[in-house]
Amino acid sequence: MNNILFKFISALLSISLVCFCCGCGKDSGTASSGRRENQEIIEEIAVYYGTYGDKAGKTLAEKLDELEANDSGVAAKWRSVVALWKNSNNDLRLHYDVLPDGLPETDELCLVVLGFQLNPDGTMRDELLERLKVAKASAEKYPDSFVVCTGGGTASDNKDMTEAGAMAAWLIENGISKDRVIVEDKSITTAQNAMFTLDILGERYPQVNKLAIISSDYHIATGHLLFGAESTLRAEAVGKEKYEVISNAAWKAPSGSLSTMFQAGALIELSGDKETAWKIYYDEYDIHELPPLS
Repeated sequence: MNNILFKFISALLSISLVCFCCGCGKDSGTASSGRRENQEIIEEIAVYYGTYGDKAGKTLAEKLDELEANDSGVAAKWRSVVALWKNSNNDLRLHYDVLPDGLPETDELCLVVLGFQLNPDGTMRDELLERLKVAKASAEKYPDSFVVCTGGGTASDNKDMTEAGAMAAWLIENGISKDRVIVEDKSITTAQNAMFTLDILGERYPQVNKLAIISSDYHIATGHLLFGAESTLRAEAVGKEKYEVISNAAWKAPSGSLSTMFQAGALIELSGDKETAWKIYYDEYDIHELPPLS
């Protein structure tokens, strides 16, 4: 009996030793290997490009390689996002007043109309009305497409009104069929525009897979980037994205701009780190805490 007990205890000790040496526990991954967390690396990728642009090329390559060592799938997605970022800011062609010819004339196409802060009483500012005129012209040109109005409650004195609600009402009143108009009225940032819109499309409109961004001209690149990035980040793998941003239509605004650092904050918000994103939005992020460029 004692011999049997001895063998049983010895077997248990052997199993424990193997698990210890092989790092069977979940806590033995990134920390014990000396690797940094993915989120920390992603933050640096976004902030370095947001601050230095293409000058950060070598540093970005190093960060992406570090991310690759942690998780090749995550790294592939962020390589794709960085490439999209560069394209959106450097090579994107804007189409003014109406969508261009040649887009799908089916319900696989969805026009995404980005909101703009409402007046305190809930009425729409002129800039948002101008965006809607572009959306109406584009929706009439592609009558089988859906139209998403995206934007939450930004009227300080009218909590019942949302950007998307006001936009949708205007489009319907001006001849766009109610059946085509989709309302996303919870978002308060452009990153949330992308996240919440794709949630709705995925749940209720499985036929949609092509997106066209409609906004003021200075906002198009950011919209193109964030909707494309969100599609990439939620995909099973690079190359299997459900949604493709294929075009845009812009209102030519007399003023307005969005910096690459703002875009960095938005990408960090897409990655799940709202706290850091809001620091960037409110200009409270200290780039000097990071090492200089390589």
